[in-house]
Amino acid sequence: MRTGSEPATARSALRMRFWLSLWGVLWGAFGTAAFSLVGRAGWAAACGVLFVVAAVDLIVVSRRLRQGPHWQPGRDVPPYEPDHGGRGRR
Repeated sequence: MRTGSEPATARSALRMRFWLSLWGVLWGAFGTAAFSLVGRAGWAAACGVLFVVAAVDLIVVSRRLRQGPHWQPGRDVPPYEPDHGGRGRR
């Protein structure tokens, strides 16, 4: 059911993002090393950029996972109350 407040109350699948970022870090490091050894500087640079982006995402996701249920709610945490059109007043 759409409430119209999804951008403000959306929740990210942080555990999935964690594993995908870890996968990107591993492939980025492997690709950088492999392409550097065979002399492909362009591909090594591209894999290096992938490594850096995935590593930064991994750090951000790890930090948010440690912040607790506000960022990564469990099954026992109900969804946020939908916004009923107020501007911060109750």
